[in-house]
Amino acid sequence: MSLHVICLCAQWCGTCRDYAPVFNALSAQRPAVCTQWADLDEVEDALGDIDITTFPMLLIADAAQGLCFAGPVTPQAATLLRLCDVAAAGGLRLDADEAARWKPLLAQLGQRQGA
Repeated sequence: MSLHVICLCAQWCGTCRDYAPVFNALSAQRPAVCTQWADLDEVEDALGDIDITTFPMLLIADAAQGLCFAGPVTPQAATLLRLCDVAAAGGLRLDADEAARWKPLLAQLGQRQGA
């Protein structure tokens, strides 16, 4: 199963800048994963009532089921790999209401969200 992993960060955030190489290495470690870096300042209008207070924030979607995960993570490679592995195995799923909250952002980022 292929995954699309979006890291929502901010250019001004030192933790995000430090996390960027870890995140960018994901595609080499998990070839079935497509990655996308999104700066909060560029997508802020699509967030609606979602309040991002902690970085990095990951969104993980799979082609079959849509959004699997949306939340802040510790900026460590092992955490990122584990989340991707669990999502790929079908072990992560957001409920429909929570997934719907993220739909405008995913649309702005050019992502398709499953029903």
